[in-house]
Amino acid sequence: MLSNLLNSVILIVDDSDAARYARSRILIRAGFKVIEAATGNMALTMARENRPDLVLLDTKLPDINGMDVCRKLKSDLDTKAILVLQTSASYIGVADKIRALEGGADNYLFEPIEPEELVANVKALLRLAIVERELRDVDRRKDEFLATLAHELRNPLGPIRSSVELLCKLEPSVPEAQDRARKTIARHTDHLVRLVDDLLDVARISQGKITLHQERVELKSAVANARESVAGIIESRRHTLNVSLPENDVWIKGDHVRMCQIIGNLLHNAAKFTPPGGVVGLDLKVEDDEAVLRISDNGIGLEEANIDFIFGLFAQDGHARDRVQDGLGIGLSLVRSLVALHDGTVTATSPGLGKGSVFEVRLPAYPYDRSNDEKALDPRQGTAATRILVVDDNADAANTLAELLGIDGHDVITAYSGREALARAADFHPRFVFLDIGLPDMTGYEVAAQMRKLPGMDTAVLIALTGYGQARDRELAMDAGFDEHVVKPIDFAKVTSLNLHTR
Repeated sequence: MLSNLLNSVILIVDDSDAARYARSRILIRAGFKVIEAATGNMALTMARENRPDLVLLDTKLPDINGMDVCRKLKSDLDTKAILVLQTSASYIGVADKIRALEGGADNYLFEPIEPEELVANVKALLRLAIVERELRDVDRRKDEFLATLAHELRNPLGPIRSSVELLCKLEPSVPEAQDRARKTIARHTDHLVRLVDDLLDVARISQGKITLHQERVELKSAVANARESVAGIIESRRHTLNVSLPENDVWIKGDHVRMCQIIGNLLHNAAKFTPPGGVVGLDLKVEDDEAVLRISDNGIGLEEANIDFIFGLFAQDGHARDRVQDGLGIGLSLVRSLVALHDGTVTATSPGLGKGSVFEVRLPAYPYDRSNDEKALDPRQGTAATRILVVDDNADAANTLAELLGIDGHDVITAYSGREALARAADFHPRFVFLDIGLPDMTGYEVAAQMRKLPGMDTAVLIALTGYGQARDRELAMDAGFDEHVVKPIDFAKVTSLNLHTR
């Protein structure tokens, strides 16, 4: 760390030539590199051009007050990270020091300043800055690791999920023990997918990269999708799920996928922390101008002191006695963040330990009449077999998806590299192409761009397969010429929703 300190650049700002000279000599002897400015405007220019590590800033300057210089430095994205050590021989009251610190100064010293005190303060601030930079770097590498981990975990989960789907299609009727085994594999695969998605969402939220696909969302349909996503855990724990929905549709502005995630996470949480044979309730209604969703259970309950704690990242509060404490402790933190992005609130209440819990989500309701929708019918109808090309360097993933599509009545071939995909597309002229982004010889984006230039492929439907599911990844896929973006492991229900027979 000492070598990092000695490489630091200090910008001394003072209109007194003698003061600048004296402080320069002190800091140069201490091993720092020094540059100088005599006015506030000169200091702002030099800070932008030279990016010093610290500005030693006098308060009284001929053109701009030093406190205003500090505020300008801290409000500029290019200079806000520069440390500011404010000094003054005139403003030496506690109120002056508070005003400087509230204006963005990292420290404030009254003159006269002993040389040893000046050097010690500069070193202390620089040490803190180095630690902060290292923590930011660690945080950045952590986010990159989580994103890479999620991608790498999705690759093997893809063929596992597809293989279970394939077994179910090949043999719909099997002995009870075999059916139980298949359902167990499917249930735990879905659980792994949930954990991977939560890990990735933590990285997105910490970087501020979660964005909503804003649309009109009907909450009753989101509830239906969320119920389906937790059917496995509800059934395995023999819970009763009581659902109360209003007769009329309940509309909000937001992201349908994220609303399903919010409701699914709350239902999953209620089921997980309720002993077997318990009761989980879901109640949706409109109160005044708000859509109100309440999810209740008769599970382990909460201590009042821990109600706010459970919404923290990696926080867990107890567990049902029949099972070990599972999960990553990030589901409720994600719920809180996603609800806030929808301009809503989420709260928890509980009568106490062993007496169950109630989680309430309130969102701005959006009056909307479905009858005003323009329902355009797709004129392309028919059930003829569709030519499909599946491209993935993971042979297991490509083959299992191809077999699933084949059982569904399609004419399917595979390719395991970018060049092979282009050659097969030129001969086969597929109507649909499921194309992995991470190929060994070319990126999926490059393959898509070249495939569009092949005769007859300009109207083909290109579907990107990727382990990365951020908004930016979708944008890159769309810019490269893809029509759809599907995140691994592939949910076959998502594939069938693409209307392969009718497009």
